[in-house]
Amino acid sequence: MDTLTRPAQVRRPAASLWLLRGALTVHLLAVLSQPVLAGLFLTGDVDAIEVHGLVGTAVGFLTLATAGIALGYVIVGRGRLWILPALVVQFLVEGVQIGVGYARILQLHVPLGVIVVVLSVLLAGWVWSPSAARPRGQR
Repeated sequence: MDTLTRPAQVRRPAASLWLLRGALTVHLLAVLSQPVLAGLFLTGDVDAIEVHGLVGTAVGFLTLATAGIALGYVIVGRGRLWILPALVVQFLVEGVQIGVGYARILQLHVPLGVIVVVLSVLLAGWVWSPSAARPRGQR
């Protein structure tokens, strides 16, 4: 094939996608541990609430790190743009979640926890789908 008939090379997210997959998977595992830790506390393991708080804080930092990885996925890998505002929303919801948790406002903490779990499952599911591997502009 000569250079005139060869199709143009399209940049695809590769390394940045694998980093994003790893980050969102670790984030999901940390988020899924939270209801388990809360349940342990409610059944009498008083030390579980301290771990619950530490993991909650780690989840916030994981989201920040994931946003940095997603920036590379979008810029270098030409990945989907919507992941950046989605992670900003996730970070904001988690921040409120942490705040109301430490304030012991459980009537807000519990439903926000459900929202965080659902968002995390959706993002982790998407990042492993074929859609995440396609470069921006392709459906």
